[in-house]
Amino acid sequence: MELTPEIKKCIDKSVLCWLATVSSDGMPNVSPKEIFNYYNNSTIIVANIASPQTVKNIQQNSNVCISFIDILVQKGFQLKGTAQIIDKTDAEFIDKENILLEMTGGHFPFSTITTITIEKIKPIIAPRYLLFPNTSEQDQIDSARKAYGI
Repeated sequence: MELTPEIKKCIDKSVLCWLATVSSDGMPNVSPKEIFNYYNNSTIIVANIASPQTVKNIQQNSNVCISFIDILVQKGFQLKGTAQIIDKTDAEFIDKENILLEMTGGHFPFSTITTITIEKIKPIIAPRYLLFPNTSEQDQIDSARKAYGI
């Protein structure tokens, strides 16, 4: 599956994403991730800053789901695929690390990176858009700002 310009724009606007993994015994885990980006047109990369359970689960079961939204527009995407843990000894680490270091300014150390190859893409949309079809993105932004006090 290919990451469209719309998906990339949403990633650029998202403050956090949520990465869901599953352990070998079927126990789900969802963990917020602050440092993530797209690497190419079919891969998401995530810095593993404080993610021991996420890393352990991916090593046991590579199926993952990552979700992110623009919190004001309240639209985003759910991406499903397979993950791999890349460590500093892997040849591809440095190239991916540079993208993530640019985001962290070197303030968040990480020694591994999760790469996610996207297999399925599903849009996420706030129920307001469905329940009130005349809702514009600006209406939703105004509503979110009021709700969040910003």
